[in-house]
Amino acid sequence: MNLQTTLRRRLARRRERDLYRELKTLAAAPGPVAQVDGRELIAFSSNDYLGLATHPAVIAAQQAGAELGAGATASHLVNGHLQIHEKLQDKIAEATGREAALVFSSGYMANVGTIGALVGRGDTVISDKLNHASLIDGARLCGAASLRFAHSDLGALERQLQRAAKSDGNILVAVDGVYSMDGDCAPLAEIAALCRHYDAWLMVDEAHGFGVMGSERLPIAGSVAAAGLAQDDAPVMMGTLGKAVGNAGAFIAGSRALIDYLVQFARPYIYTTGMPPAVAAGSLAAIERMQREPRHRERLADNIRYLRDRAAQLALPLAESASAIQPLLLGCEKTVMAVAAALQQRGFLVGAIRPPTVPGGTARLRITLSAAHSQDQINGLLEALAEALRAQRAVGA
Repeated sequence: MNLQTTLRRRLARRRERDLYRELKTLAAAPGPVAQVDGRELIAFSSNDYLGLATHPAVIAAQQAGAELGAGATASHLVNGHLQIHEKLQDKIAEATGREAALVFSSGYMANVGTIGALVGRGDTVISDKLNHASLIDGARLCGAASLRFAHSDLGALERQLQRAAKSDGNILVAVDGVYSMDGDCAPLAEIAALCRHYDAWLMVDEAHGFGVMGSERLPIAGSVAAAGLAQDDAPVMMGTLGKAVGNAGAFIAGSRALIDYLVQFARPYIYTTGMPPAVAAGSLAAIERMQREPRHRERLADNIRYLRDRAAQLALPLAESASAIQPLLLGCEKTVMAVAAALQQRGFLVGAIRPPTVPGGTARLRITLSAAHSQDQINGLLEALAEALRAQRAVGA
């Protein structure tokens, strides 16, 4: 069978199963209000948790950064590592309480590159079953034995640690700090204790924790800091600059030895053109603002509490989540698509998440909140959602 026929058949099967994905074209980076395919919608689908993607000071810093060059022109190890990259890395290390940090062009590259540099044949990677795709792919590609455990199940994790300990290789445990589709936090303190007991290395993906949670001393350092873990407890910390920071790219933070090692052995870092200087400048400005202005995090926390309280009053079955990610599990792919379409008709953009992104039978609406949302916008979304669900129940009846 030729290529075009094969592709058409595979696409047709995806459409038949209500799993076909379509791009939405936005006129600009979305604030709470976005122009989508020529129509104005209130977006509850963005990862811009603190509203910094459209902050005038951040944009101004990014515009100034572009004067350093439209691109880095080479990989970091050739001549693509600029002073602005070094400043950003120093700021990330300070904000996370780590000795050093290294910037990557994307979170996917950071996870795949770091796992591949740290472990290989003869070693073992142990992953939570609901890990982000980049952690899953890193485990598959690195050449190490790959074991998985039921989501946040400490007993299942310990059984896999016992299994891995029978070999002579190193053990890397990789988990999300905040899970991107469920919004729940990993039991990091308990996971770290198990890793210490079995001499395993803990790697935490802080894509959805960095910037919005932390400790009193490190307020934006993420779920690792919120769990009271220091560098030795969670020696490999990954975070993105495309979520709370409102920009693009990612980082690994940890010991000076870890960062020096990754510069030598992380292939996606070594063989990729460096981060554009404008991105580095904008990200640096956003992190500095996050440190100086806690009101953004406070406003986000207020919005999370408000949405959950109002949803409970309307009997909307949100999953348990204290993060900016508020999933509403509907199970059926057709129902999720119908409700998302009804919300869009009412002027609200919400992500409809289906397999293979989530397990079969767990299709959901993924509501994401920002500090920039108003209570009126949240009320409007919830009222539209309640109406759409009533309509679906009537159709089902």
